[in-house]
Amino acid sequence: MGASTSKGVGVAQAAASPSIPPAEPVGAAGVAEKPKCKACCACPETKRARDACIVENGEENCTSLIEAHKKCMRDAGFNI
Repeated sequence: MGASTSKGVGVAQAAASPSIPPAEPVGAAGVAEKPKCKACCACPETKRARDACIVENGEENCTSLIEAHKKCMRDAGFNI
């Protein structure tokens, strides 16, 4: 048999994964700045406090901790 190239697999893979550009983090000067870690690992202290507050008191009662975590994420280079 001859060499067979399957173009259908590439097309199916391209269709299965939509091309959505990731959000670019923006620094204080408005210039894109790459975060030093993944979003899930950034700001563990504020994330832990925020999550505990939400579980114990509900999201509507934890706005200050939620905003503190958002600020920490922005400072780490994430566009939140």
